[in-house]
Amino acid sequence: MLNDAGGVSISVSDDDPDEHGRARPRVRRKRRKHGLRVQAELTPRLVRFLVRYWILLVLVAAAGLLLFEASRIGRKSGPGEAEAKTKRPGGGGFGLRAVKKPSSDGNLNRLDPTTRVVGGVRERCLKLLPLEELQQLDIPVAEASSGPLKKVTYLSESSPSDFSRQQAAQTRFNLFTGNQTLDQREESFQVKDTVKVHCGFYSDGGGFKISEEDQTYLQSCKVAVATCAFGGGDDLYQPIGMTESSIKRVCYTAFWDEITLAAQEQEGHKVGEDGYVGKWRVVVVRNLPFMDQRLNGKIPKMLGHRLFPNAKYSIWVDSKSQFRRDPLGVLEALLWRSNSVLAISEHGARSSVYDEAKAVIKKNKATPEEVEVQLTQYHRDGLPEDKRFNGKKALAEASVIVREHTPLTNLFMCLWFNEVVRFTSRDQLSFPYVLWRLKVLKNIHMFPVCTRKDLVNSMGHIRKAKPLVS
Repeated sequence: MLNDAGGVSISVSDDDPDEHGRARPRVRRKRRKHGLRVQAELTPRLVRFLVRYWILLVLVAAAGLLLFEASRIGRKSGPGEAEAKTKRPGGGGFGLRAVKKPSSDGNLNRLDPTTRVVGGVRERCLKLLPLEELQQLDIPVAEASSGPLKKVTYLSESSPSDFSRQQAAQTRFNLFTGNQTLDQREESFQVKDTVKVHCGFYSDGGGFKISEEDQTYLQSCKVAVATCAFGGGDDLYQPIGMTESSIKRVCYTAFWDEITLAAQEQEGHKVGEDGYVGKWRVVVVRNLPFMDQRLNGKIPKMLGHRLFPNAKYSIWVDSKSQFRRDPLGVLEALLWRSNSVLAISEHGARSSVYDEAKAVIKKNKATPEEVEVQLTQYHRDGLPEDKRFNGKKALAEASVIVREHTPLTNLFMCLWFNEVVRFTSRDQLSFPYVLWRLKVLKNIHMFPVCTRKDLVNSMGHIRKAKPLVS
């Protein structure tokens, strides 16, 4: 029987009576619990283990902490997955809509420099002048072209009826581009004293219409930083990191179409009466010439010399990026210091146009048939599989383009634009071809990827652009 009060078990036996004839109680000692003995044995073992291996444990913990910090920094600086919302400073409260990538929100307005290790020493990827010198930078006086090309004449039609909309539906050439024949294409690569070339704006009926007020503004620009968002695609990120001197002398111009204008107004982001959103002057383009919004975006990207006819220099920035450096300082670092006329980022993943073609097809950026037509023509023209042309890496990542407007660079951009229209809109495929064909253009600065990362905060595309409907 159990005694609940004392916790002692008492058993009664009839075979062993006491002196009074009653059964004599027998007391059992309480057993020591097994768990206490195990705990007593485990504690000194654990102490001995910690004493013997504490250094190893500290190293493992430190390595784990380093891995955690590295992954956290990577998530902060690279693309993410979820959506976030933020307010953009400046620009009358013009903010961002929901972004696809959480880390892009963290990238906004970052000014910290991008660095790399060279010869065991960490240094900045983009070596700008000190602030005091940036404030005093002067734009070099324009000089006559010293190269073989003195003048570029842009072809236009005298009779708009020569090229019908029906023809435009059958090819990608239209009234804006003109119908460049293969013979004209071949002749345009022959550099002489004067070259005639198709370069957009072929006909008054070709589209890409800009108001007279905006045309007057564009004609006043000497240095331009340009971006565009057509089809209601990306939001507008305010430039940062510039000096007061650059703000006064540089035109920050964003090209929108009516779809983007309406989309932004629905979000409450209206263009001011002065035509500005923050530091950006918004130029609204009407009657875009292409159904493919990617092709429409190539016009301000490649034909800046036609949109800013009096500008000496321009910097192109894709709409997915926030420009974060002083533009005059960028011109000095990437053009003037190295005596270059064109600066563009090297491709970070590939070097060969043929490897890039495979990637374009794999990522569904163009159809296999489109890519095959383009590469067949390039192979027929003799384009080698070299990974370097004229001493430069063959493949470029063209989200940032810095250039001087010279006859030769203007011709290069016209030829590049024509190739994009004729074949696929993936300009990475046509850049190496034009670079290879136009051998006289040698002073190109192909800067590394880390320099591009220092120039801009990459935000990623916000939403897919809406295609035009016929």
